[in-house]
This record gives sequence, structure tokens and C-alpha cells, in this order.
Amino acid sequence: MAHVLSGFMGLTERLRFFFGPATRLDADTPVVHKHDEFEQASEEDLSHFVVETDSTGHHYAVRREDLDRES
Repeated sequence: MAHVLSGFMGLTERLRFFFGPATRLDADTPVVHKHDEFEQASEEDLSHFVVETDSTGHHYAVRREDLDRES
């Protein structure tokens, strides 16, 4: 096992020499999410549902049209 580990470490050292050290970003910086067309289409599809919770704490989705018919 030690032979495999030392081989792996040697490989990572060679890759580090070739590609440079790994970049470390500031963990406190917030992640910026960019909304593309696919994400906007998904949000549009999901806007037709409402999340309901039953008495035992299970969550499920209900179509808004179905809730309007029940009312």
C-alpha cells in the first residue's frame, strides 16, 4: 500500500510541476450563480407546483391548477 501511495504522490508532484499549484479561492466569497436559458426554463416549469407537507412531515408537490380546483 505504501508503494501505491508514494507512486500517487510522485505523480501529483509531476503534475504540479507541469500545471502549477492548485488555486485556492477565498472560502468566504459568495458563489455567483448565473441564470442561463435552461435554468430559467426549469424555474418556469417548477413555478406550476406548490410544495405541500402532510401531518407526518412528508413533502410532496401539487400542481397549482389542482389546488385551485379543490378550493
